[in-house]
Amino acid sequence: MSKNKNKRYKNKRNNGGPKAGWIYRVVLMTFGLSVFFSLISETLMERVNLIVSFFILSGIVLIGIIFDIIGVAVTSASETPFHAMAADKVPGAKEAVKLIRNADVVSNFCNDVVGDISGIVSGTAGASIVLKIISDGSELVEILISTLIAGLISAMTVGGKAFGKNIAIKNSKEIVGRVAYILFLLKERFGIELFPGKTGRK
Repeated sequence: MSKNKNKRYKNKRNNGGPKAGWIYRVVLMTFGLSVFFSLISETLMERVNLIVSFFILSGIVLIGIIFDIIGVAVTSASETPFHAMAADKVPGAKEAVKLIRNADVVSNFCNDVVGDISGIVSGTAGASIVLKIISDGSELVEILISTLIAGLISAMTVGGKAFGKNIAIKNSKEIVGRVAYILFLLKERFGIELFPGKTGRK
């Protein structure tokens, strides 16, 4: 009886371990990436004109939307069609199965980590744009421009993600397949494997 209890206790510890490890990695990853991209964003914003600044801001928001689409697609997709593709040795099919079986981790990274970083960096980029516009303006103009830029960023982000979710749900198989093929190329050409030997849920 005691052996069975010990075995169940060990299994619980083993099952909880990777999740706890992932949480620690997410915290460190988010901190590191936020600092890195914020630094790059601020450095670039100081050296380019206003029009280029808007393009950079749009690019940052677009990255957040794209990763949000990937996160939603992975959680919406079924792994069944990819098993048949894997049996036919279609490139990327095995990676697609791994993505779907690790949907919680993938979704957390795409929607939360990248999404939050995109929000933080876009806010920083927006502040830089405001400074460029109101360098010689009054306080009232500064408040007005800041409000408009913040509203623009929010509208782009929320509207883009709402539109993207609809695309992700309707085209989850195709999106997961394309992302999986990129992962396949990374493994084949550079030896980079994001989920080595990891099976996830069954």
